[in-house]
Parts: sequence; structure tokens; C-alpha cells
Amino acid sequence: MDIQQKTMDEYPTRKDSTPALLYRRHPVVWGSGEGGPYTAEEIASYESKGYVQTEALLSAEEVEAYSAELRRLSEDPELRRDERVVVERSSDEVRSVFEVHKVSEVFADLVRDPRVVERARQILGGDVYVHQSRVNYKPGFGGGDFWWHSDFETWHAEDGMAVPRAASISIALTDNDASNGALMVMPGSHKTFVSCVGETPEDHHRSSLKSQEIGVPDKHSLAVLADMYGIDVLTGPAGGATFFDSNCMHGSGGNITPFPRSNIFIVFCSVENACAEPFAAPKPRPEFLGARDFTPVK
Repeated sequence: MDIQQKTMDEYPTRKDSTPALLYRRHPVVWGSGEGGPYTAEEIASYESKGYVQTEALLSAEEVEAYSAELRRLSEDPELRRDERVVVERSSDEVRSVFEVHKVSEVFADLVRDPRVVERARQILGGDVYVHQSRVNYKPGFGGGDFWWHSDFETWHAEDGMAVPRAASISIALTDNDASNGALMVMPGSHKTFVSCVGETPEDHHRSSLKSQEIGVPDKHSLAVLADMYGIDVLTGPAGGATFFDSNCMHGSGGNITPFPRSNIFIVFCSVENACAEPFAAPKPRPEFLGARDFTPVK
């Protein structure tokens, strides 16, 4: 599919010297939210807080199988030379592997798993495609932090995603607890868009994947959101999953414990919200970061 013409920018960012907090202009749950794996109570929680957790999406056997595949990928010397692999700044250990559903047939099967894709379809109101997939490693004694951010801000500015009709699922392959860098979310923040300052440089992704400085919220805006919404630390056992809205303000601390933390992330976007021209970047990011294949997941 060709890149569409740019539409009206309803979430301006990286265009002003002053940050701003903007009201979300679009739904959180699209369609009725019925006819899928989530209960009415879970859908209501997602609409209100911007995320919903499932304690045991995968069995122990499945967790071990996916963990073994994750280890294989991290130890593959050929893959390590691929631009889809990001390493830690301090230790040169693998930090993320992007487009993992194309790198690994094991993870391709997970993307198509009804337990996963039907949750996305229920929330987003119909057919979805994979905008991005990755595995995140946070090794013990040195796994780096992920600073506070809204994914949608980046996808809007640099990929051309018009509206926040997208959601991510994070599936834990290790126990996630408060000490080893579990995901933190400001519940309810998905209803406020933080317009960031700074102009997007050429090929920004080359530096932002290791340490993002453009497209991150200012400290005052973060303090306002934290005061309004508080912070939830999303702990849980291996095999659990969290679906969260694309505009949730979230981040995670570094891991200085001996216990690693690894998660699978899959980003689903509605086929009716396919990306067009970037709203605040010279050109779209590479396809392994923002897909240009909008084929629905079946």
C-alpha cells in the first residue's frame, strides 16, 4: 500500500518551543468492546486506566519455549550485526530485537495467536496489523532504564500514525517486580497528549533507540500528570500480559538486581489508522520500527 497523503494534524508535537497538555480527541475503546476475550469489567478498566492485565496468558511450558527462543536470538552472532538489534550503551549486551515476528517463526505464531490478536481486535474495533514487534531484555546488574514517554507521540511524529487507535501488549517471560525494572504507567494519562518540544533530526532513530532525547515529555508536564494520575507499577509473574493504550505515559527503571527481566512487545494498529506521512519528521522511520505493510493479522 502506498503511503497516504498527510491528514490534518490533531495532535501537534515537536512544532513549538513550549510544551503543552492537550485533550485526547478520540476514543480509547473503539466499537462496543464486546465479543472478545475481555470481560465488560476489564474493558471498563482499560477505558479508565489505559491498561488491563491478564495474570496467566501463557502456560509455564510456553514461557520456557519463548524464553529459549529469546536466548537463541540474543546469542546469534549474525543477527547481532542486524540494524534491528539494539545493544546496551554500557555493556554491549542486547537490549532489544525489533521486528521479531519476522526474525523468528516462533514469535510469528504468537502474533497470530487468538489469545493475543483477538484482544487487540476487541479493543481497537476490528481488523488490526502489526505496527511494531520487539523483545526487550533487561539483564541483571545493568539493564538500562526506559524514560517516560508516550509511544503514540513518536508514532505520530515519526511514523505518521494519525490518531491513537493502537495498543501494545507486553508479555512477561520473567517475573516482573518492583525491583527489576517493571513497567510503570500513569493510569488515566492516556487521555492527555503531551506535545513535546524540539525538532526531529534526520535519522533520529539511530540515536533514540539507545537514548531518546527528542520526543520525550518535559519534567513539568510529567510532574503534572503524576500529580493528577499517580503511578502504577505493573508487577506480575512470567506468562502474564498487559495491554496498554498507545498514548499511556509509561517508563521503567534500570535493573541493578541479579534477576533479569524480559518481555515481548507487540504493537497492533487498526487497519483504518494505517500510517501516512510523518507529522514531525523528514521521512518515515525504517519499516522494522514502523510497518508500512498494513495487511490484517489473521
